Amino acid sequence: MELDARGLKCPVPIIRLSAALKTIPVGDELRILADDRGFPPDVRAWCDKVGHELVSLEDSDPARLVAVIRRTK
Repeated sequence: MELDARGLKCPVPIIRLSAALKTIPVGDELRILADDRGFPPDVRAWCDKVGHELVSLEDSDPARLVAVIRRTK
């Protein structure tokens, strides 16, 4: 599943990510695109807090941030 959160500012990308993860089975992955500079630390902290796995985070291009999160519960 892919979620496009480009153009959205904190905390909206995390809110949408949280809602989208609830719609996929445990063990599946969600890919989220963002362009908010606050997204990389936010998604790391959110995954740590709620227990989902941050599989990867591409943040070399601030205009195109890509995270893959695996639903763990």
